[in-house]
Amino acid sequence: MKRVCSVLVLAAVAIVMVLTPLAWAADIQGKIKNVDPSGRMVTLDDGTQITLPPTLTVERQALQPGANVKASYEERDGQKIAKSFAVLPPTAR
Repeated sequence: MKRVCSVLVLAAVAIVMVLTPLAWAADIQGKIKNVDPSGRMVTLDDGTQITLPPTLTVERQALQPGANVKASYEERDGQKIAKSFAVLPPTAR
């Protein structure tokens, strides 16, 4: 019985370790350099391209070059897919 439990625990740990990189998200902050005509791909000033999926609600009029943004994304098939995307208020000078 102990052996069966040990094997099950090891199997569960292995599954979690395999799936963890798939669910890993990164955060980024920067200025918009360019927005493609469809409004689905945003390029930041550092060259990072973030895809905005149709399921993500973003005020498209706020997606203007020079706008400060903060995003959380996950990589899928070599693309950075936004999980959250926010246009930040302009900073006071």
